[in-house]
Amino acid sequence: MPYKLSATLKAHTSDVRAVISPANDIILSASRDSTAISWQKASSSSSFIAETVIKASSRYVNAVAYVPPTPDAPKGYAVTGSQDSIINVFSLSSPKEDPDFSLLGHSDNVCTLDVTPGGTIISGSWDRTAKVWKNFNLAYELTGHEQSVWAVLAVDEELVLTGSADKTIKLWNQHKLVSTFKGHQDAVRGLALIPELGFASASNDSEIRVWTIGGDLIYSLSGHTSFVYSLSVLPSGGIVSGGEDRAVRVWKDGECAQVLVHPAISVWTVSSMPNGDIVSGCSDGIIRVFSESEERWASPQELQAYEDLVASQALPSQELGDIKKNDLPGPEALNAPGKKPGEQKMVKNGDIVELHQWDATNNSWQKIGDVVGAVGQGTKKLYQGKEYDYVFDVDIQDGVPPLKLPFNVTENPYAAAQRFLEVNDLPLSYIDQVVEFINKNTSGVSLGSNEDYVDPFTGGSRYRSSGNSVPTHPSGSSAYVDPYTGASRYSGNSAAPPSAPSSAYADPFTGASRYSGASQTTPAPPPPAPSKRIPMAAWNLYKPANVPLMSRKTFEIDGRLRDEISTSSLALYPQEISSFEDTFAYLTQATDPNSKNLNLPAPTASSVESIIQVLERWPSTALYPVVDLTRLVVAFCPGLLEDSALKSRLLQALLVSGEWSSSWAPPLVKSREINLTLVLKTLANMFQEGTSVDGTWVNETLFALSQLPYEILSKVQRTCLATVLFNMSCTQLRTPFDDYPRQQFLEEAFKILKNETADSETVYRALFAVGNTLHAMKSNSIPLEPAQNQTVLDTLSSLSPAIAGDARVRDLVGELATFL
Repeated sequence: MPYKLSATLKAHTSDVRAVISPANDIILSASRDSTAISWQKASSSSSFIAETVIKASSRYVNAVAYVPPTPDAPKGYAVTGSQDSIINVFSLSSPKEDPDFSLLGHSDNVCTLDVTPGGTIISGSWDRTAKVWKNFNLAYELTGHEQSVWAVLAVDEELVLTGSADKTIKLWNQHKLVSTFKGHQDAVRGLALIPELGFASASNDSEIRVWTIGGDLIYSLSGHTSFVYSLSVLPSGGIVSGGEDRAVRVWKDGECAQVLVHPAISVWTVSSMPNGDIVSGCSDGIIRVFSESEERWASPQELQAYEDLVASQALPSQELGDIKKNDLPGPEALNAPGKKPGEQKMVKNGDIVELHQWDATNNSWQKIGDVVGAVGQGTKKLYQGKEYDYVFDVDIQDGVPPLKLPFNVTENPYAAAQRFLEVNDLPLSYIDQVVEFINKNTSGVSLGSNEDYVDPFTGGSRYRSSGNSVPTHPSGSSAYVDPYTGASRYSGNSAAPPSAPSSAYADPFTGASRYSGASQTTPAPPPPAPSKRIPMAAWNLYKPANVPLMSRKTFEIDGRLRDEISTSSLALYPQEISSFEDTFAYLTQATDPNSKNLNLPAPTASSVESIIQVLERWPSTALYPVVDLTRLVVAFCPGLLEDSALKSRLLQALLVSGEWSSSWAPPLVKSREINLTLVLKTLANMFQEGTSVDGTWVNETLFALSQLPYEILSKVQRTCLATVLFNMSCTQLRTPFDDYPRQQFLEEAFKILKNETADSETVYRALFAVGNTLHAMKSNSIPLEPAQNQTVLDTLSSLSPAIAGDARVRDLVGELATFL
């Protein structure tokens, strides 16, 4: 029997990145909406209900695994891995808001998990390592991959396989590397164990390879037309795969037996149940179950609706090669049967070009979409022999040629961003910023059908690449910016009828807006009520950097100064050159999470003195790499600034570099604008966990901030300013300010809240700054004066209506009101 839709599971509000189905009646899922869900099959039907919604992280949850039942957890444990680098373990028998165990050790996004039958957890991360956890404690670390570890697989209790963006697969026996398998031409994304044979691997090269455990290639499976993200093995021995081409493919005896096309950009994850059913998780936030058993198929009406939904998709012509519309046959060409499962045929139906796919199980052609022509800028852009809707120039650093970022509007922006970062050897931690860039620069280009599409059953809209769009209804969330990365996310603009109740949801920690495509006949469970967010002691430091490039630019500028008679006296002195070289060497090590060279001496107070001298001596147009160096020294060497007098001197040198004593009349020259941004980031880094507020430097910082005319600041600078205040407020939770600096601090926060009319993220951070301060006052029995109380009330009531309508801002304002 063919696989057909059995159940549709809706509760997640963003991409479903991982699913696992350890039993016929249990599905675990993880999503970019920061939750994991345990789904329980309803006893009377093939449908599933969201039994437990787990707030697994404050960031994306990218991986989920299942630990079998134990005496302490008769239903087993759900294990989640997320963007915050933490692995959390939750008992499914007595789920709580807080995890039963948190496994700390990774330094970057945890993107893959697996569990042995004995309960040993294997994790893989962007930090290029895999880790093995026994009894919820780190047993050993697997190091050797040169790029992110995207896939892990427990062969047995001792043997582990890992797949990486470095295109290799490694076999480990406990902590020892046994062998390395090469063959894939791109990142390895998925691994699956094939009993009594070996294992299968999936890659961004669109190939699936089947290997012996010894590393011999048995055969390859070709059919996917884009990245293959996930694999699973059926009880019958068949293989199931999902990828960026919208398809789940079922492979039997080395051949593609069936293609299940999905109405989504990406099929991120697949899993097989013990009964042979297939579970998929997609970029539309929906989990689907497909079954070969007719008794578990959805109703004929639901099956027809699903086929119609797939057929209504719009497909880009560049994915299908050159198309000469007039040479295409008409619908009569569909009378001839296909030759193999998944074979595709285009026909001209009037003015529309339709794409059909041969469904061998039903011996019929299935329409899978309408082919659309070029979009975006009106003409295709050629890059490395391929056509794209856009090829952006991305400036990474002044003086460095821009990098090329190709993008098609039917791509998942996260896949395009990941490809761009990997090709250019840039840190994957920048993925959110790249997605924001894509969203902003493809504003208004829609995905899906040629007209605005509304799912007839859910009322939910498809992805739209419209990072700047703002819903017009009051309850809608405005465009979202992550408070930690500054990156925007997908925003799903519901096209449900106006009378439908709003289901827009805001993450209580990141404020991310989500999809609201919930069925009106069978509503999905509402998201959990937001927990209290104040206080939040989570210092936001500006740490990302390309230290070698920064070093090269610094010494290049020094060389130019040295070569000119008029500026030769400004060049670095020999002891300064030595100090800068040592500082750059240390920071190169400190900013690389995988560096094993931990023996370099840390910068000393004399290193800070050298930086101060250069900040005070060099012309402002030459200062930006040195100010950027200061940002990193402050972030990674906080112990250097324990001397408040030295910190005060460094602050004054930074103000000189930002030309604080000059007129602020706009427009600012470009060099000053860059330096000002970097100075604000450095000031934010000066407040971190453990910061001492002794001496005068805090008052001096607040006075300097008070001199900034808010209206001349760019959006980035306003966010940086709010971050300075947020980090200050986190420090106040540990060491409350005295009355005068606290009053100055609140005035600066109020200035942002009263003047910001466009960027909800800046307001969000400033609100947190006020909230942390009020909490610190309350905790230390410091009363809020009536005049101060009224000022807070007036300020909150004066927020820009466009910003006040943002759900996360609205919720935070309500929480602040409890302090008044």
